[in-house]
Amino acid sequence: MALLVKICGITRPEDAAAAAAAGADALGVNLWPGSKRFVGDEGAARAVLEAVPLGVLKVGVFVNAAPLEVAAVAARLGLDRVQLHGDERPEAFAGIPGLDRARVVRAVRVRDAGSFADDARWDAHLFLYDAFVDGYGGAGTTAPWDLIAAQASRPFWLAGGLRPENVGAAVRAVRPDGLDVASGVESAPGRKDAALMRAFVAAARAAASPSGR
Repeated sequence: MALLVKICGITRPEDAAAAAAAGADALGVNLWPGSKRFVGDEGAARAVLEAVPLGVLKVGVFVNAAPLEVAAVAARLGLDRVQLHGDERPEAFAGIPGLDRARVVRAVRVRDAGSFADDARWDAHLFLYDAFVDGYGGAGTTAPWDLIAAQASRPFWLAGGLRPENVGAAVRAVRPDGLDVASGVESAPGRKDAALMRAFVAAARAAASPSGR
């Protein structure tokens, strides 16, 4: 399976277009008001998502939102995936119409082997393994690659401190199914840098190619 590259924390339509032009497979908008990359109200989110071309996945990032609210927002915005990045309980999301397992990405902040304990309880399509920090991600802290490589048993994306200069090493060390980057391709929180996005995608693809491995 080809390596998927997701660029997250998009706040402007022009950045969505630039990320897609750089070769991103998925784009994320942060719908949690506590984030430095909060896209704003649903009108602002819709304007960003309308700039995402066909064939590129639209992902909404939620933190501790009510399951029915997540499903309703996903339907209104036409999201392909919902990324749950808080302290959500798996049983609360079981059987919610519109949130079948193919749409759910469960984010896990990895601190030690115990961080993976709840994975089996989630009926999620895949996981996103991020660094453990105070708060809910986006801090640019590198995740523990060795631990994730040893513990991951389900399809997953890798996040946490990824940048153009280290993403190749991350791909070779961890062998993720996908990558998630935000601060590593920015000039400021929520402001993406087109050159950094192109460099990131190119480095990730090179590392994932047979010759790069």
